[in-house]
Order: sequence, then structure tokens, then C-alpha cells
Amino acid sequence: VALVGPSGGGKSTLADLVPRFYDPQEGRILLDGVDLRELSLYDLRSLIGIVSQEGLLFHDTVLQNIAYGEEQPDRAAVIEAARIAHAHDFIMALPQQYDTLIGERGTMLSGGQRQRIAIARAILRNPPLLILDEATSNLDTQSEKAVQAALDHLMRTRTSLIIAHRLSTIVHADRILVIEAGRIREQGRHEELLAMGGLYHELYALQVGGENTPR
Repeated sequence: VALVGPSGGGKSTLADLVPRFYDPQEGRILLDGVDLRELSLYDLRSLIGIVSQEGLLFHDTVLQNIAYGEEQPDRAAVIEAARIAHAHDFIMALPQQYDTLIGERGTMLSGGQRQRIAIARAILRNPPLLILDEATSNLDTQSEKAVQAALDHLMRTRTSLIIAHRLSTIVHADRILVIEAGRIREQGRHEELLAMGGLYHELYALQVGGENTPR
């Protein structure tokens, strides 16, 4: 499921309700028929993997960043997750490879590298629910292609909630929700929304050029 719409419309706020960073003031959110508020935060968040545009890193080694939360990380599993995330090659070029300190006081990584570390972390955790919050924003074309390939692999076998600014990244989503001012304005698949000629059509035309947009 993809969430799209103008900035400030409520996309990230809606996504933040799933891991219970906030609780809804009205209504409820169900996961397999269970109200999220009936689950402990630990149990709920253990089911969720989050990849944000910031690519959160901790002051620790690359290996520990990918295996965050695991007491005895399996090095081979970490490396395999990094390969899938298109992160292994740049990690091997670091001074101490997987034992290189990164984060605030360690080796500095680019935005695309940080995001691929975060994706490797999510791959290793293998959560049933994935939240991608503008995961390819602010990347150059080469980095975006590598990150998008890793994300496509990650989303293949799980429920995914995608917040997207670049609509080209969500055209194959099973359902797209167009959110404006905290409300769902339109919903459907990419082709259906284009055919409506509404807000989604307008946003898509602005990004790809109106002359190439189906009428």
C-alpha cells in the first residue's frame, strides 16, 4: 500500500500510528484483526521494519548496525543481508570492512549508503510488516537505483506501507491512497487513479511531464 499526496497532508503521521509512536484519537487500527493497543509495544515493534529517508545509524560497527538488537549476530547472515541490500561492496571498501565504526563519531557514509545499511537491517530482521518513509528521497540517480532494487527485494514477500514523494517508485503498488489534509481523497491502482483525472493525475503529471501522461 502506497501513501502519496501533498507535503503536510498526513502521510507520515498515518504511518507513525502503526508502530504506535502515536495512538489514534478516534477509531482503531487492526493487525490481523487485533487492535494494536492490545499488543505490547515490544511485541508490536518486533513485527515491524522501518526504513526512513534519514537511514538511522548508531555509533557502532557496520556489523552491529545491521544486526542491531541481536545479542550474538550471525556474521554470515549479516553479510548476506548486506549483499541483498547492495551494501556489501561499499562496506568491503571501508577501512575495517564490517568492523568499521560508523555513526556520529565514526566513518561518515553517504545518504545512499546509510539507507542501504538500514535496508540490510530490515532484511536481517525479516519482519512481516515493512514501513518505508520516503526511503529514496534525496538520492542521486545511481544511489536511487541501487536502493530501489534492494527495496523491491525486501517488499516481495511482506506487507509494505510506502510513503512516497517520487510517484515513479510506487506505480506497481497493489493500492495507492492519495492523502490530502488528513483525508483519503482518492484510492486505487496507478492506472485507475490516472484515469480519474484527479489529484493523483495532477501530481503525476507535474513529476513526469503532462505531455506523457495518459488522458
